[in-house]
Amino acid sequence: MIILAIESSAVTASVAILKDNQLVAEYTVNHKKTHSQTLLPMIDEIVSMADMDASEIDVIAVSEGPGSFTGLRIGAATGKGIALALDKKMVSVPTLKAMAYNLYSDDRIIVPIMDARRQHVYAGAYTFDEGRLLTMRESELISIEDLISSYKLLSDKTGKKLVFIGDGVDVAGEKIKEALGDICVLAAPQNKTARAGSVAMLAMSMAKAGEFTDADELKPDYLRPSQAEREKMDNQ
Repeated sequence: MIILAIESSAVTASVAILKDNQLVAEYTVNHKKTHSQTLLPMIDEIVSMADMDASEIDVIAVSEGPGSFTGLRIGAATGKGIALALDKKMVSVPTLKAMAYNLYSDDRIIVPIMDARRQHVYAGAYTFDEGRLLTMRESELISIEDLISSYKLLSDKTGKKLVFIGDGVDVAGEKIKEALGDICVLAAPQNKTARAGSVAMLAMSMAKAGEFTDADELKPDYLRPSQAEREKMDNQ
């Protein structure tokens, strides 16, 4: 099975090709460029560099969120366009859960966090047990203060350290580390960034389980209303 994966949930733009258990190609740019400018050229390049034809791809995997409203919409639209044009199956991959694959087989509690602004983050908690990814807390929108207190309880209960990854580390990492001390580890830069390779790995597992999504029905999972929706609710 050959999977083309797209990750565009935040500033990072990343695309990857996974063939069975081999990561054939991955292209990641962590720079402030519009995903609409970068994703298609990146996909064209890795397909070409891998000496493949796009028709050989079996599944298009898209990071579904949470994350940036604009980034998720562009990633979803790009994936759906390719899937519909090539008549390929799609897998909609939970962003935070996929990020846990950055630390595959780590038996600590992996806590992906993404900046959600206003002193909030998107967060989840996962761990690996003999290669199986277990969800300890589902994706949620949570304040940094509540994250510190509730996730400390999770560490106390399990006796495991917390490893924080994701762009939320850039904005909240120091505060979290100061509050949690030795039970907290901040991931190194190469493990912190959202990667399409990790999206592809989780997508492979989901595809084998038959967890496909119809391209016409694929929608990003924002976990919160858009700014326009929030302003509308505030004015009611």
